[in-house]
Amino acid sequence: MNALPTTMRGVQLIGHGGMEMLKVSTDLPVPTPGPGDVLIRVSAAGVNNTDINTRIGWYSKHDNDAADASWTGEPLALPRIQGADVCGHVVAVGHGVDLSRIGQRVLVEPCLREAGGQLRSPPWYFGSECDGGFAEFTVVASRHAHAINSPLTDVELASFPCSYSTAENMLTRSQVAPGERVLITGASGGVGSAAIQLAKTRGAYVVAVSTPSKTPALRALGADEVIPRDAVLTNSIGANSIDVVIDLVAGPQWPQYLDVLRPGGRYAVSGAIAGPIVELDVRTLYLKDLSLFGCTVLGPDVFAALVQRIEHGQIAPVVALRFPLEQICDAQRVFLEKKHVGKIVLNIREDAQ
Repeated sequence: MNALPTTMRGVQLIGHGGMEMLKVSTDLPVPTPGPGDVLIRVSAAGVNNTDINTRIGWYSKHDNDAADASWTGEPLALPRIQGADVCGHVVAVGHGVDLSRIGQRVLVEPCLREAGGQLRSPPWYFGSECDGGFAEFTVVASRHAHAINSPLTDVELASFPCSYSTAENMLTRSQVAPGERVLITGASGGVGSAAIQLAKTRGAYVVAVSTPSKTPALRALGADEVIPRDAVLTNSIGANSIDVVIDLVAGPQWPQYLDVLRPGGRYAVSGAIAGPIVELDVRTLYLKDLSLFGCTVLGPDVFAALVQRIEHGQIAPVVALRFPLEQICDAQRVFLEKKHVGKIVLNIREDAQ
């Protein structure tokens, strides 16, 4: 095997703020796998809301203070290589890891219960509390590098880890069952488009909320109905008509999501792109016996179940656009325009397919 390089290309987040905080470098040190780790040569990495939210300090609950602007609420160590969605190949292993892992194509589970040689509680997040995949090489605990056997390309596979595991976790937590009616907000984004497919694999009836121009694409993914984002939901689909809401948006429309839930309904949330502060009439919550699930930490079996769904061809990648690593700012600008359906992926290896 050829000797590994000592330096690599990569993008570092050097502070909280605008695009100027993303620094493209060609001489970053290649990380060394510690005990229990694998070193991955990254082929492709997806772009996510969390990359931008972390950059701008959105997770902070204190104005003008980014000290808690991370998933865990702890100060983020900068500079940081972001990138939670990774497909690549294992090229080296640390002490205690079987050498047979070298050469495996892997997807990285972004919710890390083990990182830096230690168990983490709460979990760390790949590309947030530790360096991620916006570089040619990355290190992760072997348990979080899942071997994948699939005819899909590396770019297609890189569209899965973060968005699809988030959607799978939300549907698992809310116990979506065959025949149930599921409302999905932000349905054209990475998590939303994943949730449509994963809900359909469970035999659910899917009502997607998005812009009308995206209706054909969402129906092609399996949505049974598509409702405009500005619709009054109780008029469009009726009060007490939905079993489960999968919410990625929150914002001013939030009270309607509880209004359309049936008594005993379930609400799961993992995003708030329309605004994190919402109005809750507690009477709606208790009089309708609703269950609310905040979903960040993946269940222990969620990612392995997702890999199986990919290998069995139950779900399909939705890659909207791809950019070279050096054009990460362009990729984030296009991402923020929200005109696409599915995922935007960065080619880390120039020959990634």
